[in-house]
Amino acid sequence: MYQDNFEDELTGYINVDVVADSYAAMDEYVDGEVAKELEEMKKQQKQQRYEKAQEQLQEGVEQIPAQVRDFIHLEERIMSFDNYCDLFNHILNSEKPVELELPNKWLWDIIDEFIYQFQSFCTYRSNLSKKAADTIEVLKNNTAVWNTHSVLNVLYSLVAKSKICEQLQASVNGQDPTVAAGEYGNCSLYKMLGYFSLVGLLRVHCMMGDYTLALQSLENIELGNHRALFTRVPACHVTLYYYVGFSYLMMRRYSDATRIFANILTFILRTRQYQTRSFQFDIVNKKADQMYALMAICLALSPTRVDEQIHSHLREKYGEQQSRMQRGGDDSLATFQELFLYACPKFISPNPPNYDAYLSSLSSSTANPNPTTSTSTSTSTSNPDTSNPNSNANQTFNRFELQEFQMKIFMHEVSLQLIVPTLRSFLRLYTSMKLDKLASFLDISPAELHTQLLVFKQRASQLKWSGGPNLLDGLPSSIGDLGFAIDNDVVYIAENKVGRKYADWFIRNSAKIGDLVKNLESNYLLPSSTA
Repeated sequence: MYQDNFEDELTGYINVDVVADSYAAMDEYVDGEVAKELEEMKKQQKQQRYEKAQEQLQEGVEQIPAQVRDFIHLEERIMSFDNYCDLFNHILNSEKPVELELPNKWLWDIIDEFIYQFQSFCTYRSNLSKKAADTIEVLKNNTAVWNTHSVLNVLYSLVAKSKICEQLQASVNGQDPTVAAGEYGNCSLYKMLGYFSLVGLLRVHCMMGDYTLALQSLENIELGNHRALFTRVPACHVTLYYYVGFSYLMMRRYSDATRIFANILTFILRTRQYQTRSFQFDIVNKKADQMYALMAICLALSPTRVDEQIHSHLREKYGEQQSRMQRGGDDSLATFQELFLYACPKFISPNPPNYDAYLSSLSSSTANPNPTTSTSTSTSTSNPDTSNPNSNANQTFNRFELQEFQMKIFMHEVSLQLIVPTLRSFLRLYTSMKLDKLASFLDISPAELHTQLLVFKQRASQLKWSGGPNLLDGLPSSIGDLGFAIDNDVVYIAENKVGRKYADWFIRNSAKIGDLVKNLESNYLLPSSTA
């Protein structure tokens, strides 16, 4: 099913050639066994050097006493936050635009690293189990450091100062964006920082689990525009598509998620030779591998056509897992969990833990070495404070617990569709069938089958984004090629097969063959004058 050619609406979604040209002049890629072996050898050598360096670094860090090591990393985090505050205060609070010109890649790195350090600090402060009391005291006395409100305030302030939303809205309406930009927005520094802050807001809201607000942050940014500003920085391009696709996945819009992942993965494949020259090559590869895993999940829950090249790479990376998920049943749950935990973002808790409660539990356990007393004390302190309406904010979460929480939300949706693959396979064999007969095939009761059919029907209807500046918009569409209706305990089945457009398929492949012949002639055949 998945080896059919890509739908026209997907192939026309991004003009990859134009975007690639905007990055840099790329050489022609000549694929061959020797080139593949050399490339693979270089990757292995690079990975070995990286692993050896990490081992040496870890050995050096472990020689530092735990209390000193813990304190010095915390001090660096606080100093880093102060440095960012000084930078953004200088940019935002100046009476007139700061006369500073920086490359777009540098401006993206500023926003990207700012959010990364925020995420890293949230993970660090949420896990108090292995921290000394003096370290927790420092965290308690510096609650403003990497505070969620402070980080969001910086991003929203950059957006407001640059008037980037007004500029994008003017471009969508065919107006002159420079008129809406104002004094600061017409400065490249403010314009690009504001633009990249929109992508940063997408990332932050997605890491906090608010997927609707994450997509709202990109209002007026047209993903189908191959001249959009995000295409100027490859890392920004990949990051944007990754978080948009994951948000669609968690919102049960699997068709949109598949389309998003397919387009960016196609782009990465087409520009892979250029990416090898970039220091962000490993980051892009890691994100691409995660998106292949998420795409395998989407195709298992909502089968659809994908590009042949993407399909072959997907089968190469996750063919076995994809087969297990597509078969359905309880055996597929572990595979869904495995791929989700590997490919999901690193979720964060926006609220700091209750340092006082944890310190008091430490002091009480130290003062009461009696096992019985300490057990009862730990039990009482682990329960939420029912008198405090924000008792959930007082609990301590680590990154893995937050991931498991999001995974449970996702797995609940998966559990509702475990029987769908088997049900779909039986429905394809008939044009009509009584409920009790179909129920006997599935070893369930007719009432339960009726419920599962309704679930199947409801899940087959999804919102489908058809372009435009609002990613939350969409038209209700029936996903899949199988429809049915229930009348008087009889199921009537109609299979709608989409006809393959052979003309487009032959034109595209003829062009590919023509390019291949030209490459062979230019690289391997001698000119006629020297023959």
